[in-house]
Amino acid sequence: MELKDLLEGVELVHVNGSLDIEIANIAYDSRKVNKDSLFVCIEGFVTDGHKYAGSTIDNGAVALLIQKELPEVENKYRKITYIRVKDTRLALAQISVNFFNRPSEKMNLVGVTGTKGKTTTTFMIKAILEKTGQTTGIVGTIGNYIGDRKLPAERTTPEAYDLQDIFDDMVGSGVKTAVMEVSSQGLALHRVSGSAFDIGVFTNLSRDHIGGNEHKDMEEYFNAKKKLFHMCKTAVVNIDSPYGEIIARESSCNLLSYGIEKDAHIKAKEIKTYSDKVEFIVDTPWGRAEIMVNVPGIFTVYNALAAIGVCGALGVGLDIIKKGLMGITVPGRAEVVPVDTEYTIMIDYAHTPDSLENILRTVKGYAPARVISVFGCGGDRDRAKRPLMGEISGRIADFTVITSDNPRTEEPISIIKEIEDGIIKTEGKYVVIQDRTDAIKFAMEYAQKGDIIILAGKGHETYQMFKDKTIHYDEREIIRALLRAQ
Repeated sequence: MELKDLLEGVELVHVNGSLDIEIANIAYDSRKVNKDSLFVCIEGFVTDGHKYAGSTIDNGAVALLIQKELPEVENKYRKITYIRVKDTRLALAQISVNFFNRPSEKMNLVGVTGTKGKTTTTFMIKAILEKTGQTTGIVGTIGNYIGDRKLPAERTTPEAYDLQDIFDDMVGSGVKTAVMEVSSQGLALHRVSGSAFDIGVFTNLSRDHIGGNEHKDMEEYFNAKKKLFHMCKTAVVNIDSPYGEIIARESSCNLLSYGIEKDAHIKAKEIKTYSDKVEFIVDTPWGRAEIMVNVPGIFTVYNALAAIGVCGALGVGLDIIKKGLMGITVPGRAEVVPVDTEYTIMIDYAHTPDSLENILRTVKGYAPARVISVFGCGGDRDRAKRPLMGEISGRIADFTVITSDNPRTEEPISIIKEIEDGIIKTEGKYVVIQDRTDAIKFAMEYAQKGDIIILAGKGHETYQMFKDKTIHYDEREIIRALLRAQ
C-alpha cells in the first residue's frame, strides 16, 4: 500500500520526503523491521523507539513515523521519508486500520470494559452467539480466539497494529462477531482507536491498575474507561454502579442499562444462589426468561445480564441466550480443580479487594466446613489494595495463607508485609509462606473433610513473574504434582 494511502485520516505535523512510496510492512518494534517497512517510533515506558530509528533504516525501513525531531538521523539518511505527528501511538492505530482495510467494519465488534467481569462476560457472549451457529472471535486476557482456534495473548488489549491484524484474520476466517476485553491502558494508549465498535459494555469500577506505569488515580482510570462510550453505537451499562450511572448520563451511544438493585432495561429478579450455580428471572425489552448459570456468585448474575444485553441487542432470542448461558465455563473463574480428595480446591483470578471479597463470601455461604484462602498481590501495582485484601481475607476466610503472586521487580516479602498490615487488624488466623507452591502444599495438608481452598489471584495464568525471570507456573499442574508426591 502506498504511504499516502496509509496516512489517510492522520494529522500530520511535518513531512520530509515522498509519500508516493510502497509500504510492505508496518513495525513498531525495531526487531521486526524488514525491506520496505514503515517504522513507527513509539515512546514507551521502558524504551523509546526513536533511539532505534537509524538501525531500522539500515535494516530496510523506507519511512519513519516520529513525534520527535531526529536531526542527526535525518542528516545521515537524507533519502528516507520522515513523517512527524503529535502522537505516534494514535497515528499507529489509524495507519493500522488503513493497512488492513478497516476489518472491524466488516463484522460486529463488541468491547467490554470494567475492573471485573470482562473475561467472563466475553466468554458468555461467545457461548451464546455460537449457539446461533455463527463463528465468533475473542480478544482478551486468557487468549485470542477465532472460533475454536486459540492464539497467544501477551496483554489484555493488543497493540494497535497487532489488534487490526487479528481483526483481519477474523474477517478472513468468517467471524461474524468479535468480542474483546478493552483495558483502560488499551484506551489510554490508543490501541483501539479507529476500531468500529457496535456495542460497548461497562461492568464496574474498583481499585486496580493504579500506580507504577499505569494510572495515577481513580479519576484517570475512569476517564480512560469512559472513552469507549464515545466510540460505540450502543452502550450496555451496569446501572447499579455509580460509575455506570455517570457513563449512562455522559455517553454519546444509545443506552441499554442492566442491574439488580435499580430500575434497568435488563433486570434480574428472584435470584437464587447456590454453591455451584445461580438462577434468576430476567426482564428485558425482548421478554422474560428463567436463567441458570453454572458459575456461583452474585457477580455471575451481573456478568450474565451484560451478556444478555449484548446478545439481545444483536438480535439473539431469549431461548438461545438461555441455552448459551447454561453451559458456560471460563478458565480460572470460580474453577473447581478435579481432585480425588475430601476437600475442594477452587482457582479464581480474584486480584482486587472487591473480587476477593466476592469469591470468599460466595464460597463461605455454602462451604460444608472451613474456607482456606491462599493469595498474594502483584508487584509494581497499586499498593493501597494490599492491606485491604489482607483485611478482607482475615474477616471472611477461616484461615489465610499469605504468599506470593507475581512480585515482578519488588521483593516478595515486602509485598507480603503490606498484606499482613491489613490482616492483623482482624481476628483472622493466618500464616505467611512466601513460596507459592509451599503455600499451596501447606493449605492442602491443612485442609480437612469439607473444607474449600481458594487459590486466588492467578486464575488462568500459567506463569509467575519475578525480578529476574518469568517461570512456567500452572496451579493445576502444581496441585496434581503435590497430590502425586503425597
